[in-house]
Amino acid sequence: MEKSPPLAPELVSEFVRKAHSDIDRVRELLEIEPKLVNTSWDWGGGDFESGLGAAVHTGRREIALLLIERGARLDIFAAAMLGMLDVVKTALTACPDARKSLGAHGIPLIVHAKMGGEPAREVYEFLESLA
Repeated sequence: MEKSPPLAPELVSEFVRKAHSDIDRVRELLEIEPKLVNTSWDWGGGDFESGLGAAVHTGRREIALLLIERGARLDIFAAAMLGMLDVVKTALTACPDARKSLGAHGIPLIVHAKMGGEPAREVYEFLESLA
Protein backbone atom coordinates (compact mmCIF):
# COMPACT_ATOMS: atom_id res chain seq x y z
CA MET A 1 0.00 0.00 0.00
CA GLU A 2 1.32 3.41 -0.97
CA LYS A 3 1.75 5.88 1.86
CA SER A 4 -0.12 9.18 1.54
CA PRO A 5 1.62 12.45 2.37
CA PRO A 6 0.70 14.09 5.69
CA LEU A 7 -2.25 16.47 5.67
CA ALA A 8 -1.46 20.16 6.01
CA PRO A 9 -1.20 21.03 9.72
CA GLU A 10 -3.25 24.21 9.20
CA LEU A 11 -6.10 22.13 7.78
CA VAL A 12 -6.00 19.62 10.65
CA SER A 13 -5.90 22.41 13.23
CA GLU A 14 -8.87 24.20 11.67
CA PHE A 15 -10.85 20.98 11.42
CA VAL A 16 -10.40 20.10 15.09
CA ARG A 17 -11.12 23.67 16.20
CA LYS A 18 -14.30 23.85 14.11
CA ALA A 19 -15.47 20.44 15.36
CA HIS A 20 -16.04 22.10 18.73
CA SER A 21 -18.98 24.10 17.38
CA ASP A 22 -19.28 24.74 13.61
CA ILE A 23 -21.02 21.88 11.80
CA ASP A 24 -21.25 23.76 8.51
CA ARG A 25 -17.50 24.33 8.35
CA VAL A 26 -16.85 20.74 9.43
CA ARG A 27 -18.94 19.56 6.46
CA GLU A 28 -17.06 21.89 4.11
CA LEU A 29 -13.69 20.71 5.36
CA LEU A 30 -14.70 17.05 4.97
CA GLU A 31 -15.70 17.76 1.38
CA ILE A 32 -12.28 19.31 0.77
CA GLU A 33 -10.41 16.48 2.51
CA PRO A 34 -12.38 13.40 3.70
CA LYS A 35 -9.30 12.01 5.48
CA LEU A 36 -9.66 14.73 8.11
CA VAL A 37 -12.34 12.60 9.78
CA ASN A 38 -9.76 10.63 11.79
CA THR A 39 -6.98 13.16 12.17
CA SER A 40 -5.82 14.49 15.52
CA TRP A 41 -4.30 17.78 16.54
CA ASP A 42 -1.46 17.83 19.07
CA TRP A 43 -2.13 20.66 21.51
CA GLY A 44 1.19 19.82 23.19
CA GLY A 45 2.29 17.66 26.06
CA GLY A 46 0.55 14.56 24.72
CA ASP A 47 -2.86 16.26 24.50
CA PHE A 48 -4.11 14.90 21.18
CA GLU A 49 -7.64 15.72 20.06
CA SER A 50 -9.63 14.46 17.09
CA GLY A 51 -12.63 16.18 15.57
CA LEU A 52 -14.83 13.58 17.25
CA GLY A 53 -13.09 14.22 20.56
CA ALA A 54 -13.75 17.95 20.16
CA ALA A 55 -17.42 17.38 19.38
CA VAL A 56 -18.08 15.00 22.25
CA HIS A 57 -16.45 16.91 25.07
CA THR A 58 -18.45 20.00 24.07
CA GLY A 59 -21.72 18.10 23.75
CA ARG A 60 -22.08 18.71 19.99
CA ARG A 61 -24.20 15.67 19.21
CA GLU A 62 -24.93 16.63 15.59
CA ILE A 63 -21.25 17.10 14.81
CA ALA A 64 -20.35 13.80 16.51
CA LEU A 65 -23.00 11.92 14.53
CA LEU A 66 -21.86 13.52 11.27
CA LEU A 67 -18.27 12.48 11.93
CA ILE A 68 -19.25 8.91 12.81
CA GLU A 69 -21.38 8.76 9.65
CA ARG A 70 -18.31 9.87 7.68
CA GLY A 71 -16.11 7.17 9.23
CA ALA A 72 -14.78 8.55 12.52
CA ARG A 73 -13.68 5.83 14.92
CA LEU A 74 -16.21 5.46 17.71
CA ASP A 75 -14.58 5.48 21.13
CA ILE A 76 -15.84 5.18 24.69
CA PHE A 77 -15.96 8.99 25.12
CA ALA A 78 -18.23 9.41 22.08
CA ALA A 79 -20.36 6.47 23.18
CA ALA A 80 -20.77 8.06 26.61
CA MET A 81 -21.79 11.46 25.24
CA LEU A 82 -24.15 9.92 22.69
CA GLY A 83 -25.89 7.82 25.35
CA MET A 84 -24.74 4.43 24.06
CA LEU A 85 -25.04 2.65 27.40
CA ASP A 86 -24.57 -0.83 25.93
CA VAL A 87 -21.30 0.21 24.29
CA VAL A 88 -20.00 1.84 27.47
CA LYS A 89 -20.97 -1.16 29.62
CA THR A 90 -19.37 -3.61 27.20
CA ALA A 91 -16.14 -1.61 27.09
CA LEU A 92 -15.98 -1.31 30.87
CA THR A 93 -16.75 -5.00 31.35
CA ALA A 94 -13.77 -5.83 29.12
CA CYS A 95 -11.54 -3.10 30.60
CA PRO A 96 -12.85 -1.85 33.98
CA ASP A 97 -10.02 0.64 34.43
CA ALA A 98 -11.16 2.48 31.30
CA ARG A 99 -13.64 4.33 33.53
CA LYS A 100 -10.61 6.30 34.75
CA SER A 101 -9.49 7.15 31.21
CA LEU A 102 -9.17 10.78 30.26
CA GLY A 103 -10.16 12.23 26.92
CA ALA A 104 -8.75 15.28 25.20
CA HIS A 105 -7.59 18.02 27.57
CA GLY A 106 -7.71 15.53 30.46
CA ILE A 107 -11.52 15.50 30.55
CA PRO A 108 -12.90 12.47 32.44
CA LEU A 109 -15.29 9.97 30.89
CA ILE A 110 -18.17 10.94 33.19
CA VAL A 111 -17.95 14.57 32.04
CA HIS A 112 -18.45 13.39 28.46
CA ALA A 113 -21.65 11.64 29.56
CA LYS A 114 -22.78 14.78 31.37
CA MET A 115 -22.22 16.82 28.21
CA GLY A 116 -24.60 14.48 26.39
CA GLY A 117 -27.53 15.82 28.39
CA GLU A 118 -30.78 13.88 28.59
CA PRO A 119 -29.90 11.37 25.83
CA ALA A 120 -26.86 10.32 27.90
CA ARG A 121 -28.51 10.45 31.35
CA GLU A 122 -28.44 6.65 31.80
CA VAL A 123 -24.73 6.54 30.91
CA TYR A 124 -24.02 9.34 33.38
CA GLU A 125 -25.94 7.56 36.15
CA PHE A 126 -24.18 4.28 35.35
CA LEU A 127 -20.73 5.91 35.51
CA GLU A 128 -21.67 7.74 38.69
CA SER A 129 -22.64 4.39 40.28
CA LEU A 130 -19.11 3.11 39.65
CA ALA A 131 -17.40 5.91 41.56
